[in-house]
Amino acid sequence: MESLGSLDVFVRVGESRSFTAAGQQLGISASAVSKAIARLEERLATRLFHRSTRTVTLTPEGALFLERCRRILGEVEAAENELAQSNQTPRGKLRISLPSVGLLFMPQFAEFKRQHPDIELDIDCSDRLVDVIEEGFDAVIRTGEPSDSRLMARQLGSYRRIMVGAPKYFEHYGVPKTPEDLMQHRCLLYRFPSSGKVDQWPLSRGGQTLIFDLASSMTANTLEPLVCFAESGLGIACMPDIAIRQQLEIGSLVSVLDEFNRDHTILRVLWPSSRHLSPKLRVFVDYVTTALFPEASKVTTPRKTSSCVVEL
Repeated sequence: MESLGSLDVFVRVGESRSFTAAGQQLGISASAVSKAIARLEERLATRLFHRSTRTVTLTPEGALFLERCRRILGEVEAAENELAQSNQTPRGKLRISLPSVGLLFMPQFAEFKRQHPDIELDIDCSDRLVDVIEEGFDAVIRTGEPSDSRLMARQLGSYRRIMVGAPKYFEHYGVPKTPEDLMQHRCLLYRFPSSGKVDQWPLSRGGQTLIFDLASSMTANTLEPLVCFAESGLGIACMPDIAIRQQLEIGSLVSVLDEFNRDHTILRVLWPSSRHLSPKLRVFVDYVTTALFPEASKVTTPRKTSSCVVEL
């Protein structure tokens, strides 16, 4: 940057043919301008100006150098203007990662895209453990307590996994009263696509986690089949309450065993720690903080975290 400063001094002297005029433009003395030019000539081992008591004229080498410097400084100015415009208008590719439950937020993401058409969304939807920085993600939405000190985080909201079934299913097979009763029911299970593991239902008694080898009537690695089969009266499923809000409201699905369920899952948005957020990342973080869980109270102050991703 010091070299660019000396080039700026040289261009102003070359265009004004005056140390005094150049100094006035830069807000420095004519003596300081003269010394800057002398240092530049010494570094280049080339005389750039012919000096007399009344005039300053370019040498042939100085004239050639002036044209080069004009182009260099013009490119720098153009780059600064481009960057300033970028800081005002969010644009460019935004690479984000979501857990499978994040598919529920696609309507909100579509609205974000409508609001920011110059941002290109690159969405990875997976429950696998991603390395935000090494894999080049701009931001991730994940569950669990963060533990990577290289990341910043904001809490978005929370949800519960609940056991649900259709009223007609319970009319036919009965309502389970204890976790053990599930062994006699048809269970619709979720399998994590990344690990192949079957989701353990969040059952506990007296603070102790209960684990059962549930009889599977159907297994799927996405939520949509579970919702469809449960609503059709084909079994009991365990799903995030945010995935079935409408069904719970209209009564096509009802929850059971709530007294044995203490599940509570927090969703956070995380991004690489940086002193300055890019405009595209800033508007994304601000948007998801308010749009995904509008009814929830938020933690709005970014903080250093210590992981970022766990399976649902």
